[in-house]
This record gives sequence, C-alpha cells and structure tokens, in this order.
Amino acid sequence: MNQLIAAIREIVGPQGVLEGEDVRARPATVQGGSCEARAIIRPGSTEEVSRVLRLCHEASQPVVPYGGGTGLVEGAVASPGELMLSLERMNRIEEVDTLGRAMVVQAGVPVQRVQETAEDAGLFFAVDFGARGTATIGGAISTNAGGNRVLRYGMLRDQVLGLEAVMADGTVVSAMQRFIKNNAGYDLKHLFIGSEGTLGIVTRAALRLRPLPRSRHTAMLALDRYQHVQELLALLDTELGGTLSGFEVMWNDFYRMVVEGPTGHRPPLGVDHGYYVLVECLSADPAPENPRFRAALEQAMQRELVSDAVIAESRAQQDALWAIRDDIPTLLQLMAPLLPFDISLNLHEIDAFVLDVRERLSRRWPEVDSVSFGHLGDGNLHLVVGIGQDNPERRRQVDDVVYNAVRERGGSVSAEHGIGKEKLPYLAWSRSAEEVSLMRTLKGSLDPRRILNPGKLLD
Repeated sequence: MNQLIAAIREIVGPQGVLEGEDVRARPATVQGGSCEARAIIRPGSTEEVSRVLRLCHEASQPVVPYGGGTGLVEGAVASPGELMLSLERMNRIEEVDTLGRAMVVQAGVPVQRVQETAEDAGLFFAVDFGARGTATIGGAISTNAGGNRVLRYGMLRDQVLGLEAVMADGTVVSAMQRFIKNNAGYDLKHLFIGSEGTLGIVTRAALRLRPLPRSRHTAMLALDRYQHVQELLALLDTELGGTLSGFEVMWNDFYRMVVEGPTGHRPPLGVDHGYYVLVECLSADPAPENPRFRAALEQAMQRELVSDAVIAESRAQQDALWAIRDDIPTLLQLMAPLLPFDISLNLHEIDAFVLDVRERLSRRWPEVDSVSFGHLGDGNLHLVVGIGQDNPERRRQVDDVVYNAVRERGGSVSAEHGIGKEKLPYLAWSRSAEEVSLMRTLKGSLDPRRILNPGKLLD
C-alpha cells in the first residue's frame, strides 16, 4: 500500500494525497463519524484519474469515488483498506455555450455554481435540491439526482447531453456530445449515470441548459384530505399548461415539527390541517402577476380542495416558504437518531402507505416517531423515522418494516438517492432477478476486479 500511494503521489503531486489526520477530519457520512480510508487521492485532471485507476487496477486496489459527501445511503463510505478518490480539485467550468444552451464542467463543480453560472448567462440549469451548495455535479450524475423540479424537467439524467468517464482499468470513455438526438448505437453515457461510481468515474459533463424563466410564482396551500391533494395536482397540471415546476407535499407531522421547532420559521398557515402543498410555477412571462396561476388557485378554492392558502408576494417570501420544506437540519436535531427513507410509489397509494407504516412502527415500538414529505408530483415520498435506539439491529428491523410495505405495493426502495451500502439488502425487493443478474453482468464486464466502490449497489 505504501508503495502504491508513493506511485500515486508521483502522478498527482504532494497536494493530491491526504493521509492520517487530514483523512480523519473528513466526515464518514452526513450524520457524522470519521473517514476511515487509507488515503484520499485528489487528482487534478482526467489524465491523472486515468493513471491512478490504472495503477489501482493492476494492484486490485479498491477505490471509493467521493463527490460532495451529501449522499444518504452510505454510497461513499470507505473502509481502512480502501482509497478514496475525490475530484474536488477538478472544479472548473470550462465553457458556457449560450447559443447551444449547454455548459461543459468538470465533475467537482458544485451544483449551485452551475445554477449561478447559467443564470449569469441568462440561462437555467433545471436540477435543484437542498444540498445544492455542497453536492457536486459528478456525484449528482453518479446517483441520477432528482430534487424539486423533476415534475417539469426530469431527473439529472435528462440534463446530461454528454459526459466523460474513466473506467476501472484507466480507459477514458469520452462521449461529450452536446446535442439531444444521437442514435448512433448504444448511448453509453447512461451506463455511468446512476451507477453510483461502480462502473466508472465521471470526470466531465456537458449539461443541458434551458431558457431562464422570467417569473416565479409560489404559494403554500393547506388541505384536509389526501384525495384533495391528488385532485389538486391534476387540476394545476392541467390549468398551468406545463409551467408547474414544483408540487411539494408536507404531512401535518412534518409541517408542525418544522414551524414549531427551534429554527424560528413563521408559520404561514395554521398547524391543524392534514397536508400542506408548496406549489411553484416558472413562467416565460415577465409580468409579476400571473393571472393563470391565481385563477388556478381560485378554482381549487372554489372546488373546496384547498382550505387555506398564502401566495408569496416577493422573493424573500418565496424563499421563506421553501425554507420550511428544505429544513432537514431541524429533523436531524429533533429526531436523531433517525433513518431517512426515499421511496417511489403510485400516487394514489402514498397516503395509505404512510398510515400503514406509522401503525406498524408504533405497534412494535411505541417510542418511535416519523414525519412524511416529498415531491409528490413525481411519486417520490421521503419518510424520516426517529428510531429511538441507535443500534444496527434496530436499524435493520425498521428498514424491514418500511421496505416490506414498499414491496407489498410494488414500489421502489430508492427514488433518487441510490442504493449505496445502506439499501444493498433491499435492491432485489424493487428489481427482478433478471434485472439484478444483468447488473452483475455489466459490473463484471466493466470492472472485472471489482475495485470501483466495492460493496455498494451490488454485493
């Protein structure tokens, strides 16, 4: 190992290798702990990534790719015998093509920098989620991140025009096309998008940009029945003509915990309703007033789908409404130790699932509590469970309860966060045996020595 690290240092330079306390200072996961990797390798170019992986492949040395460290499924956790490979030094925005609506970036660029650079150029990068300031483009691509605007723009997969990746043996695969249509054989970029660094390491990407919306309209609505939540989504999706970009639902337990918590949010609506929906519309119309948006909300009130509502009148008010939805730190503070779940279900089954899981958990562990929220426009529910006792057996048992309820309804155990190490035992609960077998075939073909992110996604 020492000889290997010395050889890697010759490639990446002294600043490209961290050891000892510099490694331990890095958190293992978002919930804490210390990184246990033997060393953190920080290459400065695709060529250096290639040379490093070639050495590791020859030595059968496991390598764990690392992005911004914001993942929630232990997808970037390294053991003492593994090397961590971080692209944090590869953080340049190489080009913004305003006419072609594309941006070429290195994998270590934070998502928020992409958003801000696009906006400065009068364009729009559609992906958005709470960890935008820390999460990197490479990590987001490797997990096929979703977020708040999937309803209108799709997952991150839909924002990638082309990419460059380095395979386990150091081979560089460059598919950096900037056009949407390319049916010349297999679309190889999709091998690496969502593969969690198990098939190759993304080093650069050509990202799709959109016209910058000229106005943003936001409202928070209170509803008392889940049936009304479903009907409201159908109504707004129809009446807003494709401009509906956000439909975030918070159950009463989530809303009450956040607005009555220690963070000082001013509750925009009373705390006695069953559901709270954060609605956002992005429009090409520059007018500050959006008659269609208000008319759609008024129609929802007339149909008695909505019990109460508040419309943001300024950017500050919009940000304040979104701050309630994005306030995960309050959950971490009040519910720790906790388990976050990220699942997909058919829209009409989600509320029944929430009620069922609450009942199963409380029957077995009366001290356990939970809150629910999510991007319901795309069927993605986030369930956070305060597990009471922080031990591996309790965690496994709670996982079994939740994922059994998901499997019974034909849902997915991972909507947007990936599988990582945490959900490894449950992959086959959402994928058929044939699908998992094909995944193993791909892994064995592209990484025959299993050095890339071992023990993640596939056992």
